[in-house]
Amino acid sequence: MGKNISRFVCSCCGQVSSKWLGKCPGCSSWNTMIEESYEKKTVSHSRKLEAISLTSISNQDIMRLSTGISELDRVLGGGIVPGSVVLLGGDPGIGKSTLLLQVANFVAGDGKTVIYLSGEESLKQVRLRSLRLNIHNDNIYLLNEQDVDLLDDYIKEINPELVIVDSIQTVYSPEISSIPGSVSQLRECTARITNIAKTNDKAFFLVGHVTKDGVLAGPRVLEHMVDVVVYFEGEKNYSFRLLRGVKNRFGSTDEIGLMEMSGQGLVEVLDPSYVFLSSSLPDSNGTAITASFEGTRPLLIEVQALVATSGPGYPRRMASGIDQNRLALIIAVLEKKTGYNLSASDVYLKVTGGVFLKDPSVDLGIAAAIISSYREKTIPADMVFMGELSLTGQIRSVPFLDLRLKEIEKMGYKRVVIPGSTYRNRAYSTGLDVLEVNTIEEFIDLIMEG
Repeated sequence: MGKNISRFVCSCCGQVSSKWLGKCPGCSSWNTMIEESYEKKTVSHSRKLEAISLTSISNQDIMRLSTGISELDRVLGGGIVPGSVVLLGGDPGIGKSTLLLQVANFVAGDGKTVIYLSGEESLKQVRLRSLRLNIHNDNIYLLNEQDVDLLDDYIKEINPELVIVDSIQTVYSPEISSIPGSVSQLRECTARITNIAKTNDKAFFLVGHVTKDGVLAGPRVLEHMVDVVVYFEGEKNYSFRLLRGVKNRFGSTDEIGLMEMSGQGLVEVLDPSYVFLSSSLPDSNGTAITASFEGTRPLLIEVQALVATSGPGYPRRMASGIDQNRLALIIAVLEKKTGYNLSASDVYLKVTGGVFLKDPSVDLGIAAAIISSYREKTIPADMVFMGELSLTGQIRSVPFLDLRLKEIEKMGYKRVVIPGSTYRNRAYSTGLDVLEVNTIEEFIDLIMEG
């Protein structure tokens, strides 16, 4: 028998301490140390380790399982890898359970077995959702259980190709005395599930809750333990949902997929550029089109800016869809290099479609929208802007230029503004009217005269 010992664990990073600390030494968070008790056991190492030569491992291509949703397959890097663990996070009611039930239906429809563990809903509630989605498949086995040991036994009995755990916060290990959802339980259960997946070559989907800040609840080590981390994002007032891969051991990161919630479940959107381009009035100022590169594909996105006279106090800077510090940087460069008195104005910026832009090549489009609103001059509707803005006012080059130009031409635009010298080494011959600028001063002269 082991001895019960108390310890303090950080709810953010999982740092362990023998005593309570106001500030976590691991992540520097305050008041996050939670007391937990565990049983200290004596471990005897009787197992003999055996190393395997790297070249002796088979290099045959691994057959991925398709989810039946091409947008999700794109985010996963081409499908589900056997033996992988995918962590899917998102706000309550965003559609995580609906998405995974549709994935289970497609995989099971291909003659494979799927286990769906529901720790938050009863089996009847899951059945009601399946009826709404018109899902009737005998190869989907529902399990209403939270004990990870019983899950292991059931997997050995059924031998499924895919296991869905909804959610990881409800699963517990009897060996840990803390409640389900605690740091110790999350870490132990995820480790057990990962071991099951790797040992038996079974694919797992884990549903994870998120905090009010939009990050996965539990210790950060949870994301390090799994193979793929996907965030399911979207506004409840809008039907569109965004899948964003933030970690992927089998494909590219920052890949996005777009889906739409309908009465029959989630439907994939195969051409997202049409979604991110709103139907603005042709004579409205403060609007510009930019070409962002998300994951492995270009997207045309509309950026809207509003520059208004500031009231008493400090001018306001509000951004939706980009980092607010990035907006402040672009404003500072414009004020320094152009003489525009933006310090006396409130600046509001919005990216349509609910997507968050990280690509620095959209700086020129943001600057164009701000200048258009400030000068109250409409930008031509057939013009697209690409380029990174440096602190010196220089316009830097754009990667993946050919792919962006193809998307721009496909969407029917006629003119594109890019950094100087970028276009000379292109491989793609286009019918677009390409305008090159080297500095922010040249850029302003171009759009004000154009």
